[in-house]
Amino acid sequence: LCCQCGVPIPPNPANMCVGCLRAQVDITEGIPKQGTVHFCKQCERYLQPPGTWIQCALESRELLALCLKKIKASLSKVRLIDAGFIWTEPHSKRLKLKLTVQKEVINGAVLQQVFVVEYVVQSQMCEDCHRIEAKDFWKAVVQVRQKTVHKKTFYYLEQLILKHRLHQNTLRIKEIHDGLDFYYSSKQHAQKMVDFLQCTVPSRSKSSQRLISHDIHSNVYNYKSTFSVEIVPICKDSVVCLSPKLAQSLGNMSQICVCIRVTSTIHLIDPRTLQIAEIDGNTYWRHPFNSLFHPKQLEEFIIMDISRVQHKKKGAGAGARSNKHTLAEAWVRKTSELDTDHQYFCCTHLGHILNPGDLVLGFDLANCNLNDEFANKMNPQHIPDVVLIKKSYDRSKRQRRRNWKLKELERDREATDTDDERQYQDFLEDLEEDETIRKNVNIYRNADIPVESDTDDDGAPRISLAEMLEDLHISQDATGGEGAEMLT
Repeated sequence: LCCQCGVPIPPNPANMCVGCLRAQVDITEGIPKQGTVHFCKQCERYLQPPGTWIQCALESRELLALCLKKIKASLSKVRLIDAGFIWTEPHSKRLKLKLTVQKEVINGAVLQQVFVVEYVVQSQMCEDCHRIEAKDFWKAVVQVRQKTVHKKTFYYLEQLILKHRLHQNTLRIKEIHDGLDFYYSSKQHAQKMVDFLQCTVPSRSKSSQRLISHDIHSNVYNYKSTFSVEIVPICKDSVVCLSPKLAQSLGNMSQICVCIRVTSTIHLIDPRTLQIAEIDGNTYWRHPFNSLFHPKQLEEFIIMDISRVQHKKKGAGAGARSNKHTLAEAWVRKTSELDTDHQYFCCTHLGHILNPGDLVLGFDLANCNLNDEFANKMNPQHIPDVVLIKKSYDRSKRQRRRNWKLKELERDREATDTDDERQYQDFLEDLEEDETIRKNVNIYRNADIPVESDTDDDGAPRISLAEMLEDLHISQDATGGEGAEMLT
């Protein structure tokens, strides 16, 4: 019989029933039943004392370990059998732990007890977020520069950064006249950005660091790091003059070439033979060359006559030829000289899209002053009179029917002018014309512009609906009420 209440029980060392034993002894005495956990709203991390902030999901093992460490000292007197979370509403700022403990009590009897510990989640901003909110704090900066007039490469780079979500760790992005500055709170994030840039665009980089402070007692140094990334000064649609040595190493190409694309390498084509070559960043810096013209010097020509060349004999040691272009010989006339009989003869790689009467943009080499070290040493007979770059379409009509859009980086801008808008429109047209570049860019459908029929199509390249992504946006009535759509 129980020595307290007289109820028949199986024999045990305490000679008491479970109810009387619990009334006499509380094994959870001294274990706190309430506590606090600090949470940073900005970075969504929890404080692990004394000063470590860790990422934990709700009801995860990491969060359970963090909560148990808060009462670790008081749990040393009992044996912890089981621990788990009791479900609480996610926004209630409460965490409830259900603990099962055992302890040896009177005369060696082992008592097991279940109890609940409740934690209140308190908001506290971590030091990293404090510094980010101060706006002026940074430990590393990546300065991306390109010494060109046109920003096509930067617009392409911006879309790559957005697609691979590399802008998430930046404290601030600042736009200046010849590039972008990316500010970071740690050197590792900046180094990751530099590695990404070197993989996606032909470039070279330098790094330096400046000592900010030094603690002589703990031997801790505080540095600010600067990474300088210089992108090659060649853009799409540039006409370049290669050095004789480089042209020979690329399969005896002509020195005058057209840049058709800039990705991780510079893609060149010889407009007289359709021979193509790729130049990476290391090769470019060993044999540098410049663009002969900038885009503002493009002139408009009209095709008077054109004939496609079916078979062109390959020269000695010639490299690969492009299968996407067609070689043609054309007679062209400037639209500004239509009242004269002055015509120009040229070879072009655009034979697959040009017809007599078409307008085409190109550079006039016959009537210009070339200030280039390689071009000045060339035989004048090997310099073409005209280099055609791309077919010309009605820009206003293309803008009206453009039913897609791109996202942009949030950055501190300088005052934008009309020239920047014109360059951005050029980049959008390049996306429509070049499928290879388009694969690396996230293109979103613009629901505000209806899809037009192709009956009035003037032949301008367009992006199909299959290549567009649906842009996610929250509807105005997102309360979840009856008949309200949450996401559209």
